Amino acid sequence: MRFRLPLLAALGLSLSLAASAATLVPAKSELLFNFKQMGVAVDGSFKKFEAQLDFDPKKPEAGKIAFTVDLSSVSLGDPMYDAELGNPLWFDTKRNGKASFVSSSIKPTGAGKYDVAGKLSIKGAVRDVVVPITLAGGVAAGAVPIKRLDFKIGDGEWADTSVVANDVIVKFKLSFTGIPGQ
Repeated sequence: MRFRLPLLAALGLSLSLAASAATLVPAKSELLFNFKQMGVAVDGSFKKFEAQLDFDPKKPEAGKIAFTVDLSSVSLGDPMYDAELGNPLWFDTKRNGKASFVSSSIKPTGAGKYDVAGKLSIKGAVRDVVVPITLAGGVAAGAVPIKRLDFKIGDGEWADTSVVANDVIVKFKLSFTGIPGQ
């Protein structure tokens, strides 16, 4: 019986933490990217991704964000190109099916604006990134530049940046329910 109170307290704490977590609304969310191939802008998207958000705008420093992308859901709008992107020189989806971002800190930068620092992992390469995010009406939106070759995306014969630029802009709009004050 004397263990009952700590057990109930721990259960209550875990329930309160779970209650503060927001829920992603996939149908109202998008993950896009843009790069240049031979000087021409190319747009793409990922169709499958998950996000976990535990965030209170009154205590942003205590927040946590985790994001996972199914790399096999990549699309450039043409099935032939989409299949090519799954190959080992690109995303190598058979061995590296997921990309992820996990926050390490959230810093407010203005009204509804935050810098989210964390680790981005793609194809086994991990890099520190800072993602500027705007949060309004339950929607977290932003864009972050990455260097594709830092993650061995388009490796080998595709490493020539005069053909496919090294700079990629990843844009997102993530709709959540359950964010306090939103």
